[in-house]
Amino acid sequence: MTTATMTLLIGLPGAGKTTIAKRLEAERSAIRLTPDEWMGPLFDANEHDGKRWVLESELLWGVAARALTLGVDAILDYGCWSPGERELFRTRTQDLGARAELVVLDPPLDVLWERLDARNTSTPTGTFRITRSELESYNARFQRPTPTELARYDSYAQLT
Repeated sequence: MTTATMTLLIGLPGAGKTTIAKRLEAERSAIRLTPDEWMGPLFDANEHDGKRWVLESELLWGVAARALTLGVDAILDYGCWSPGERELFRTRTQDLGARAELVVLDPPLDVLWERLDARNTSTPTGTFRITRSELESYNARFQRPTPTELARYDSYAQLT
């Protein structure tokens, strides 16, 4: 039996995480977990604050963990801007005996803004409007992985 792989996609809004996650889902017959698609149906627009982390670290992680133990690849389309968040999912994955793969999506800020500005005009289901100032604030908080962190994964890719 092949060991299942958890792929953690990280990056800022507009980086292309969900696009890549959908492609990997189809290619690998994997389960894809995208929190933005769950937030709207589960929580009122005014209730989002503080609930995303519970959704990602408990509810969706539970689904991913079950899939991994059944030998099914799981794709976590999470963002995970801090090393601590990423470490939690990496260690949980490897503790299950599964492979941990990290995909870092880090296009330039101007490219991100072009994509978000276009997305803001239609706001597809499962997405939220993001302003330029919010993007800049997020960028200041995003802690990009160091070579030491990347070395802890079974495999990784960095895409711009």
